[in-house]
Amino acid sequence: YRKAADQEHAGAQCKLGLLYYQGQGVSQSSKKAAVWFRKAADQGHAGAQFNLGAMYDQGQGVPQSYKEALVWYRKAADQGVAEAQCNLGFMYKQGQGLPQNFKKALVWYRK
Repeated sequence: YRKAADQEHAGAQCKLGLLYYQGQGVSQSSKKAAVWFRKAADQGHAGAQFNLGAMYDQGQGVPQSYKEALVWYRKAADQGVAEAQCNLGFMYKQGQGLPQNFKKALVWYRK
């Protein structure tokens, strides 16, 4: 995956991020995972956008930031990633990183 990732292949970048996140075949590193997810996410890879959002949500490999999590979850959700849509609903329901809004939460939960 590394060779393809170095050649800007978004799918390979996301997969390499997962390998670092899980420590499969490489030393586990949330920071390196976040770097590879970001490269793929910046190219529009929905899975990487979701993964990067989750890392910001939980503060793994990056500083914890609900606002950044929202940005990346929204990009993934707009591409149809159900987990991102669900997480957006939860964040609206809880008021994490934005004002609490039950109507918007329901909209995201229903997608």
